[in-house]
Amino acid sequence: MSGIIEEIKGPSDVKKLSSQNLHQLAVEIRDLLTTTVSLKGGHLAANLGVVELTIALHCIFDSPRDKIIWDVGHQSYVHKILTGRKDAFSTLRCHGGISGFPKCAESPHDVFQTGHSSTSVSAALGMAKARDLKGEKHHVIAVIGDGALTGGMAFEALNHASHTKANLLVVLNDNEMSISKNVGGMSAYLSRMRTDPAYSKMKEDIEILMRKIPAIGDAVYKSLGRVKDTLKYLLVPGMLFEELGFTYLGPIDGHNMQLLQQLFISAKKLKGPVLIHVLTKKGKGFDIAEKNPDRFHGIGPFNIKNGDAVKNSKVPTYTEVFSQTLIKLAEKDKRIIGVTAAMPSGTGLDKFAVKFPHRFFDVGIAEQHALTFSAGMAREGFKPVLAVYSTFLQRGYDQVVHDICLQNLPVILAVDRAGIVGEDGETHQGVFDICFLRHIPNMVVMAPKDERELQNMLYTALQHHGPAAIRYPRGHGMGVPLNSDLEKIEIGKWEMLEKGWDLAFFALGTMVPLAQKAREELEKYGIKAAVVNARFVKPLDRHFILNTAKKCRRIITVEENALQGGFGSAVLELLDSSGILDLQVKSMGICDHFVEQGSREILLEKCGLSVEKLVQQALDLVKSSDLPKINPASG
Repeated sequence: MSGIIEEIKGPSDVKKLSSQNLHQLAVEIRDLLTTTVSLKGGHLAANLGVVELTIALHCIFDSPRDKIIWDVGHQSYVHKILTGRKDAFSTLRCHGGISGFPKCAESPHDVFQTGHSSTSVSAALGMAKARDLKGEKHHVIAVIGDGALTGGMAFEALNHASHTKANLLVVLNDNEMSISKNVGGMSAYLSRMRTDPAYSKMKEDIEILMRKIPAIGDAVYKSLGRVKDTLKYLLVPGMLFEELGFTYLGPIDGHNMQLLQQLFISAKKLKGPVLIHVLTKKGKGFDIAEKNPDRFHGIGPFNIKNGDAVKNSKVPTYTEVFSQTLIKLAEKDKRIIGVTAAMPSGTGLDKFAVKFPHRFFDVGIAEQHALTFSAGMAREGFKPVLAVYSTFLQRGYDQVVHDICLQNLPVILAVDRAGIVGEDGETHQGVFDICFLRHIPNMVVMAPKDERELQNMLYTALQHHGPAAIRYPRGHGMGVPLNSDLEKIEIGKWEMLEKGWDLAFFALGTMVPLAQKAREELEKYGIKAAVVNARFVKPLDRHFILNTAKKCRRIITVEENALQGGFGSAVLELLDSSGILDLQVKSMGICDHFVEQGSREILLEKCGLSVEKLVQQALDLVKSSDLPKINPASG
């Protein structure tokens, strides 16, 4: 890496550059982005699209004194490069490296930690009002994309900002809308007028003059105001924001750094909430990403020459198996509906949408709406399957409780990316879904041990007459043969995979193969361990649990989820009420902390979820136990 980018140690260095050098910096940043993400994976298209916008922000504003909040945060790579993390950028998304999202502990320039969408305006408004209460004078800027603006929370914040009249700048990064040149030109003209103090003075003078007309002044002014507003609605795309109380500026070319800087300078002088609408292109500067922005939104390592993904396995992913199975089932049942909250590709529903376009619904970044929308369809006799990442399902908890489970409606939650997700870090690890789902009445919660069982669980859930959640991990399956004929599983029925009498592993989902390997190792020590596929978190297989507990009397529960309130807690609650004496139980899972970024293998090891750790826990349990061994012949 060489060139102008080498001179950039922080935002102050950006401010020193000439216009020509700023454009060269943009070129070098795009090269660094493309090279790094091709090796590490990450969010490429969105970051390529905000290069000029980010440079312009740091030219005009003084971070971290001025607060820049990035909505979602997956487009903050350029911000990181410009704020002292250029040399560490090669560690992007690696364990111990820099995060792929804003992280307060990483830099004072990351003023608010983000990872889920539609939160920036709320956070920025809170900071703006805190600034006012403290008597400070800095600027607060929220950068939000047009996709994130579909989230209801963003509009709640915009509405509140209007009410408070706080000095706040919202930058709408629009990389999807197509606005004609004529409208854009008119809007640019009006934007320049609005930033001119003389324009505001002229409006006040006209109002005073009109109202002085005897008898009819007020009526004439109001009438002209209505005509003016009607023309604005026809000509200006930002009237929605004007009605919300924002001064709207734009739309403007988000790749024109000089124009961006001029507009930011003007916006700093305005009072009250201001919204600047910028048009950018996803994947800008990398031709393959420009043509395929969705594929390069979030991507693993790829060949920089042709954009092809670097794949290490031919085994299908759990997401692919879910997608194929849902299509197969939907071919036979016209009541099956596919629903997603702006994640058709990530959840595998894009293929369902092609096959059944009239039975597919992408509701935008609106998880709460997606859940209640699905409940409405279920009420009318359909079988909606909402595919959602575990971390995003958290956002619709109330809707799961009130709108689905309370009414016992047959909505299927396909909970993708459950467990350790990996490089996306704390905001994306799916380690809480068991905790917030298992205690809700009427909900069935299950987790497959492999991709074939995922097929059967989806089939089972669609036969069930109430709500059900199937949690499955990110990444490739186990490589087991898939079913041509699907099988219905008895709800709540566990499965004994390996018999044993010294102790029993109650393993859930992805932890089943781990427990099987641990069992093999324990045989070297003369310990016979049972391995149980505890595929239903709710309802639990009470009869199976109690019988196994009486025989083995040493139990280790293993889950890829938070321990507090998780699967292990459910087993302990059941055993506590059983009255069985002389019983030892150890729970293994995610302890009480947020899991950082890193490879899945590294993170599981750090969380104590490895074959070695399972073997050690088993050995400790047997050695420390005073319980006598049970004769297998008598069991």
